[in-house]
Amino acid sequence: VQLQASGGGLAQTGGSLRLSCAFSGRTFSNYAMGWFRQAPGKEREFVAGMNNYATSYADSVKGRFTMSRDNAKKATYLQMNSLRPEDTAVYYCAATWEMRVTVITTMEYDYWGQGTLVTVSS
Repeated sequence: VQLQASGGGLAQTGGSLRLSCAFSGRTFSNYAMGWFRQAPGKEREFVAGMNNYATSYADSVKGRFTMSRDNAKKATYLQMNSLRPEDTAVYYCAATWEMRVTVITTMEYDYWGQGTLVTVSS
């Protein structure tokens, strides 16, 4: 499995960006997907996750970010609205073959993309 994240860039406070993650190598619909981020000097943290049963968001992005997936295109997306300077980070997509009833919000994903940088200016 290979993951390729894209769509990062510079946005102003209150602006929007849409991240994409292209999946290759296996049957995409069999994998749960997640988005994480890592700000400078901080640990990587969960942002959003989606499996065949549920979608989950970190409290800090709930109501502003929306995760989706397109099984036909083998891709997952993260629509980020109402961006804040504290959203500045490298964003990573991740995949796991483990399809639990609940969304995995920890680092227990099997595959990781290379990251895409999101910078939000004040």
